[in-house]
Amino acid sequence: MKQRWMVLFAALLVTAAFACQKSESTTSSTSETTSTTSTMADTSGTTSTYDTSGTTSTSSTTGTQAATSSMDPGDQAFANEAAQGGLAEVDMGNMAASKATNADVKSFGNRMVTDHTKLNDELKQLASTKGITLPSDVSDAEKKDMDGMSAKSGKDFDKSYIDDMVNDHEKDVAAFEKASKDLKDADLKTWATNSLPTLKEHLKLAKAAQKKVK
Repeated sequence: MKQRWMVLFAALLVTAAFACQKSESTTSSTSETTSTTSTMADTSGTTSTYDTSGTTSTSSTTGTQAATSSMDPGDQAFANEAAQGGLAEVDMGNMAASKATNADVKSFGNRMVTDHTKLNDELKQLASTKGITLPSDVSDAEKKDMDGMSAKSGKDFDKSYIDDMVNDHEKDVAAFEKASKDLKDADLKTWATNSLPTLKEHLKLAKAAQKKVK
């Protein structure tokens, strides 16, 4: 009888131990599952809050790329020089129109303003269609010449100005004659060719006025 109770007691102990081990295993499994689920939830949260829209939007280059010109470098150089020379002719013409004492020199100055303003506008419009940017101011050498001219007055100014105009237009006519033959851009070549009669007329007028200024 005593032996039977001992066997029964041992069986109960084994059963209790097995039940306890199963409970711990279940708890551990549940804990691991919960931890994994929590980690996945955290990862999901991290992923969902990672915003790349700002990066994507800043990668856009729309409107930031400047237009480039395919014009031949020699053609571009001619256009730049013509633009600066034209601006100088207008500035000097305005100076002569206000400072000259000789009527022919004063009239010539007004003619320079009218004709070269027209030529400058034509060149600017042409440059716009070609996608090129022209200088918006005269060269340093031209500034120096104008500064020296502005310091003069009376007959001294008249003679200096008209002598300068003869020299300038002799060079201009030669440069435009060469350009009308050598330029590669057809439209720029046409502009140079069409400008030649005006420049030759300026040279003729400058030489005529030069003879009247002593």
